[in-house]
Amino acid sequence: MATRRIKREAVVKLQVLEMTPVDIEGAVRRSSRNTLAPKRLKYSPERNTEDETQTKKRRTKTRNDKNSQNNRKDMKEEDSDVGNSDVERTSAGNGGLSAYELERLENIRQNQAFLSSINLYQATEEFKQLTRPKPSQRGLMRSQAAVKEVLPARKSLRLQNKEAEILTRPPEPSGTYEQYVPSKKPAGPLPMDPINMEEGSKLPSQLLELCSRDSKEERKMETHLERYRSSLKNMKITEDRVAKVVKDRIFSAAFHPCTSSLLMAAGDKWGKVGLWKLGGDWADDGVLLFEPHTRPVGCMAFSRAHPTHLLSLSYDGSLRCMDVEKAVFDDVYDIDDGLKTFDFMSHDCSTLVVGNFYGEVAIVDRRTPGNSHESLHSMDPKTLRCVSVHPLQRQYFAVAESKVVSIYDSRCLKKTKSQTVSQLLGHSLSISSAYFSPCTGNRVLTTCMDNRLRIYDTSAMTSTSPLLTSISHDMHTGRWLTKLSAVWDPKQEDCFVVGSMARPRKVNVFHENGQSQHSFVDAENLNTVLSVTAFHPTRNALVGGNASGRLHVFTD
Repeated sequence: MATRRIKREAVVKLQVLEMTPVDIEGAVRRSSRNTLAPKRLKYSPERNTEDETQTKKRRTKTRNDKNSQNNRKDMKEEDSDVGNSDVERTSAGNGGLSAYELERLENIRQNQAFLSSINLYQATEEFKQLTRPKPSQRGLMRSQAAVKEVLPARKSLRLQNKEAEILTRPPEPSGTYEQYVPSKKPAGPLPMDPINMEEGSKLPSQLLELCSRDSKEERKMETHLERYRSSLKNMKITEDRVAKVVKDRIFSAAFHPCTSSLLMAAGDKWGKVGLWKLGGDWADDGVLLFEPHTRPVGCMAFSRAHPTHLLSLSYDGSLRCMDVEKAVFDDVYDIDDGLKTFDFMSHDCSTLVVGNFYGEVAIVDRRTPGNSHESLHSMDPKTLRCVSVHPLQRQYFAVAESKVVSIYDSRCLKKTKSQTVSQLLGHSLSISSAYFSPCTGNRVLTTCMDNRLRIYDTSAMTSTSPLLTSISHDMHTGRWLTKLSAVWDPKQEDCFVVGSMARPRKVNVFHENGQSQHSFVDAENLNTVLSVTAFHPTRNALVGGNASGRLHVFTD
């Protein structure tokens, strides 16, 4: 070992003596990560040779110290250390990468090749597609976007050495800016022409047969809450029970009273009305789309006396009746704009009470020729959002005004300042809806923007109806969702349903005492807020509408 060490020191001394300053600079091993371009040394002929000799001695001493630290290494490693210049040349041929970086890149390449061989990337993408919920593709087909015209690329005139064009300032608009509002449909009957079918297509014959089936089954009141909760748990939703019925956000929905099949209607933001038979084979998966209005369809209901009639009210000021037997939309009531809500005041559904945004209530008789009202009464000067008629004493109707719900007697109405029969107080913000209980009318359910659901006792019809229950519920849907509205279950006098903003998405059913009876949850088929909800009058079925025009049906 001593002989080898003496030989190595002699070789190093010989190389140091024979090397030029440039060779010494190249022999020093450096990391390729911080490799810089070699500096060109400048020598002056006037430099003192003694200084050069001292510099060489210091470098030789440093080199000897480094070699002394590697005495325990193998001869091959020592030889490779002596040949540092060869390593530098090899790394330079690979873009200046060191041996460590080359080995790292090779490991990455081998790992990627292994992952590709076991199809890991493909499996990851498939897993993402499976876990990401997709909206239902049933119902209306998505309209294909028109092919955009390819315009020539814009080029700078300055780079083309061309003079810029002199543009004149356009004249200022003379009038004020007005938001585009689609023109209102002409007065009078409109034909029932489905817009999602070919032009000239007739209505399916099965639709008339289905609507003509009057429900002979009476409402069965379930008094036992355990049995009622059991029936709610049996109501499920599947993929084929979700369909796109209208094109835009749903504002209202209703069930047809027939029991043999489930037929639903929905109204959207731009005046379209859609009919959907669950499991139907006509048009788009049993969906028929019509356009009787031009503004949001805020309220709709099937006639209990004439099952072929569907009444729909729109913000554009029109109230129409869809008559499936005549295949027309008859004109029932019409004003300039601002209709909000309506309800039937008679058992034969011939008399209506209609409310508008201007705080007025109109009494409309469908048997009277024309499309005007019988009488008009001013209630709240600010606004009016909902009307509801007592199910037994139909001369009474509740009106949801700005911050109070008032009950009026239609026999004692005046043009202004009508006397109230009873008032429901305690709301701190605007009221979205107020409904009498479906069978006795002894309760009134209100939905308020102060995040409270309230139930009042109206059995005695005193001047101020007492508050029974107040339930905390998030009502802040934002501007892109329809406001939540709690509605009664027609089959259960003391239970109601309301949409929810909570996650996971759900629909809640409450008892009038505030206890939750059931929550409809489904991770695969319910992933949106169902702002509009309605129970079937006789069957165990619930429908909910969302902001994309889809209806979700829970049934047993």
